[in-house]
Amino acid sequence: MPIYEYKCSKCGKQFEAFQGISEPELKSCKFCKGKVQKLMSLSSFSLKGTGWYATDYKGKKPSVTTKKEKKETSESSTATETLKTEAAKTGKDE
Repeated sequence: MPIYEYKCSKCGKQFEAFQGISEPELKSCKFCKGKVQKLMSLSSFSLKGTGWYATDYKGKKPSVTTKKEKKETSESSTATETLKTEAAKTGKDE
């Protein structure tokens, strides 16, 4: 059930009221029976946990490896292994 805030224009007191969404707004102050005005209050709603922008994705960009980069990396690794094998056969270190 939502909590609504009201302020009395006669006595100036602020108070909260538990009301259903479909219930009508309060018209009078519970302290002095003066006219009240419904206030706009801050929400207590916050997004928590994984998967939300503020916690997981802000400023982070996933690294996207293209097929070309994968191929170049693979070729480079193969070339390095070949050089090591040849050096081992000849008895020389790089």
